[in-house]
Amino acid sequence: MDRLLRQERERQVGLLQIERTFSFLKPESVMRGLIGEIVTRFEKKGLLLVAAKLIQMSEEQAQRLYAIHKGKPFFQELVTHVTSGPVFLMVLEGPNAVTVVRNLVGATNPVVASPGTVRGDYALNITPNAIHAADSIENATRELSIFFTPDEIVKYSKPTETKYLLK
Repeated sequence: MDRLLRQERERQVGLLQIERTFSFLKPESVMRGLIGEIVTRFEKKGLLLVAAKLIQMSEEQAQRLYAIHKGKPFFQELVTHVTSGPVFLMVLEGPNAVTVVRNLVGATNPVVASPGTVRGDYALNITPNAIHAADSIENATRELSIFFTPDEIVKYSKPTETKYLLK
């Protein structure tokens, strides 16, 4: 039986795609002292924090980040908000990281975000909703390139995740 369980786990791990995604904590999360709490959620899930920095986002960076929303009524409000204070940028890596992070973050509208998600636990409004998370591998790649150079991203693995979480 143990051999069959191990084979099934190996088959499932083979289906897992190691991805890299981009996320950042918005000014309200930084100002409320939530960086450690939220990063801990990602790490406890088994994701690797492969790059991070605390910055004051420029207007130009915010406009590039949210370019897909240009022309929408909320675009300028979003740009103004994310440039209003320091933000904590993260590059996270792991199996199906884009989907995993989006699930941990919760619905964009925190009023309907499930309890236990970052937005469900820490946000009340749609623009200051605690966190941003890329919604696809393509957007993650584009977004993280606005803030990080390839040499700022560290490649490593944790023996505990390799031994206990992924097998």
